[in-house]
Amino acid sequence: MGIEVNFSGKVAFVTGASSGLGSQFAKTLAEAGAQVVLAARRVERLKELRAEIEANGGAAHVVELDETDYGSIKSALAHAETEAGPIDILVNNSGVSATQRLIDVTPDDYEYVMDTNLRGAFFVAQEAAKRMIVRNKADPNRQHRIINIASVAGLRVLSQIGVYCMSKAGAVQMTKAMALEWGRYGINVNAICPGYIETEINSDYFHSEGGKKLVDMLPRKRVGKPQDLDGLLLLLAADESRFINGAIMTADDGMAAF
Repeated sequence: MGIEVNFSGKVAFVTGASSGLGSQFAKTLAEAGAQVVLAARRVERLKELRAEIEANGGAAHVVELDETDYGSIKSALAHAETEAGPIDILVNNSGVSATQRLIDVTPDDYEYVMDTNLRGAFFVAQEAAKRMIVRNKADPNRQHRIINIASVAGLRVLSQIGVYCMSKAGAVQMTKAMALEWGRYGINVNAICPGYIETEINSDYFHSEGGKKLVDMLPRKRVGKPQDLDGLLLLLAADESRFINGAIMTADDGMAAF
């Protein structure tokens, strides 16, 4: 018997949706039938994405979100539920990085990465979970999904991005802790750890001399595209993944295996 992925009637909240992986995640979930809530600081970019999704027959809403601001997090989740209804799926995707040696990291540099990648991600998930738990108590059969976007850099150290690696390693442990505490409330929490994925933000680098040298060192001498994560995203978001909880799943073309 085949499994058909259909998210009709589901609401998915996607952070960092203004570009890169977040934009792709939102389009993928919308194509599968979910109402998507697009969240990021760059509201104009979100409006462009909403227009694209709606032009393709999907449903999307825009909310402004600054993950470094706790008040913004609470406001964004409340606004999302007012606009679209209760959130079934959270894709916790926002992330930033800085390339520098650890010896050169300043407190501001450290906070820039940690405030978004770990602190912000935690409080977005916490705010979503509070709402999910209330609904689960009213309807124990209701399923919810939280998908944290970590990184292969959370599983192995990569040169020149040590603080980013630390933040994503924290996201890995955060995922396991959330899965342990919130699983009893019908919330499955899992993480995707992508390898090198080419987006509009890093495309120029991968076509530079340094980028080509890096690609040549990878197991299959290639980087991924955002669409390469679609299958894993849909799996973890689906009701059929009810037995997958606390999983840390790599999508890195074999990078972490070497």
